[in-house]
Amino acid sequence: MPGKDTLKRHAELVDNMATRVGVDLEDAAISGKVTIDEISEAVIRCSACSNPDHCEGLLAEPDHDGKTPEYCKNKELLDRLTSASDSECND
Repeated sequence: MPGKDTLKRHAELVDNMATRVGVDLEDAAISGKVTIDEISEAVIRCSACSNPDHCEGLLAEPDHDGKTPEYCKNKELLDRLTSASDSECND
């Protein structure tokens, strides 16, 4: 199991990536689109990434395209949540 500092770092990366692609994880959890367990699992998956420094660099770029990178271990989850947000906007 990753240490406390590693988990904090990756929790921040998950939250920042979600925000960057247009997902508010807190709102998604409150509305039932994602469970707290799914968010916890996303942090654990992120902590298994071999290059979190690249992700931090990507998130620091002001012109990021707003899409989840192909290499992201949470791409499937974030894309699902992005799609759910997009369909709400179209309703």
